[in-house]
Amino acid sequence: MDTQSARTVLDSFRSPKKTLGDLDAEAASRLLTAAADIALVIDSKGIIRDVAVGNEDLAKEGYSQWVGQHWVDTVTIESREKIEELLRDASEGKRAQRPRQVNHPSKRGPDVPIRYAAVEVNSNGRVVAVGRDLRAIAALQQRLVETHQSMEREYARLRHAETRYRLLFQVATEAVLVVDASSMKIVESNPSAMRLLGPAVKRIGGRSFPEIFDAGSAKAIQTLLTAVRSSGRGEDVAARLLDTKQEFVVAASLFRQESVSHFLIRLSPVGGIASTAGDRSRVFDFVDKLPDGFVVTDLDCRILKANSAFLELAQIASEEQAQSESLDRWLGRHDVDVKVLATNLKERGSIRNFATVIRGEYGSIEDVDVSAVSVTAGEAPCLGFTIRLTGRKPEAITTARRELPRSVEQMTELVGRVSLKELVRDTTDIIERLCIEAALELTGDNRASAAEMLGLSRQGLYSKLRRYGLGDLDGDDADE
Repeated sequence: MDTQSARTVLDSFRSPKKTLGDLDAEAASRLLTAAADIALVIDSKGIIRDVAVGNEDLAKEGYSQWVGQHWVDTVTIESREKIEELLRDASEGKRAQRPRQVNHPSKRGPDVPIRYAAVEVNSNGRVVAVGRDLRAIAALQQRLVETHQSMEREYARLRHAETRYRLLFQVATEAVLVVDASSMKIVESNPSAMRLLGPAVKRIGGRSFPEIFDAGSAKAIQTLLTAVRSSGRGEDVAARLLDTKQEFVVAASLFRQESVSHFLIRLSPVGGIASTAGDRSRVFDFVDKLPDGFVVTDLDCRILKANSAFLELAQIASEEQAQSESLDRWLGRHDVDVKVLATNLKERGSIRNFATVIRGEYGSIEDVDVSAVSVTAGEAPCLGFTIRLTGRKPEAITTARRELPRSVEQMTELVGRVSLKELVRDTTDIIERLCIEAALELTGDNRASAAEMLGLSRQGLYSKLRRYGLGDLDGDDADE
């Protein structure tokens, strides 16, 4: 006896005659109906002689009408070989046969997957096949696959965003440090900060960030960080390094990452104005070459600086045309979007992946994601916006109104691009066409029956078929 057979014997009842007693046919029938979603009695020729359906959904499919049909005729083509193997294994008396999943055609949607096990029950070759409906499991598996794909897309998006911001962090000529808000230890520093603070950073050891400055500067920095932690902003302070005595202007802002608060510290050398101006020029040159749109505005969302990618999206020729103009002239379905962005920036300090559209001067509309930050410290408070295309195909915008919205989110996307009157009209047309297609499919393309099902006259149905370009009406026109 092989291992699988031994396992099956061990899993069977040890004394069925004693424990089950004289189990009659009626009791066996009730037992099979309660234990299985569907049970079939099949004769030696493979013909279904009786059916018991214990699943309400399967009963609606009409599977109880299979009596008198060959079992292989009730399944899809690719499942016929599995049915033959089940019957063959059952007739050979294999006790450890493997259950098989087969698919039955459905009148109401996709094929119905059923997992069957078959057992020969008497010497006449009669077989009982017990089946379990796998649609719930299949739906869960599909949801798992969709969730996994969604996570993969989100991971890729975050990885690309991290790459872009890390590149900005590395190439920025301004000294920038990331400091843990609780321990005050330096978590990360860019190359510019390493060049300015190289000796101090190397000897910092386990000390906190303020301790690399002299006593008076450390106290001022602590006051700055306390103000930033409590209110989100604070006045820049002058500080002097403990080792080299070099003086800096220290600015700080607060952000959260993975539920942990950090300070973003910016250091500007005192007396290095000319160098800083040159550094800013190089930064602007870098920003101008970014593939994503980048805009700097004042607190009223009037444009101060815009890179080439934004000018291309807005379909304007030069930066001078954009300067002093309100950002909502090009960004947002309506001016409400930019107002929402500005309000949230004032409250939170930063926003990421705000979905909206950008409108070109010549009528183009592109879906974009906007990330923004508010910089309120310094003499010239401003707002910075990065605008990234979401990758939607250009023709998708023109065809969006012809697609039936499948969710509240998709319906929301059409608001502002399509008027309510057009949206209701086009959605009604789509539903009408789908109903006509469904009626034709249910009636086997019998147009008289389809017209009756839809409550239309035959001429009225033909008129709608012509309108939607459904079917070949040449022959019908000839008949008329």
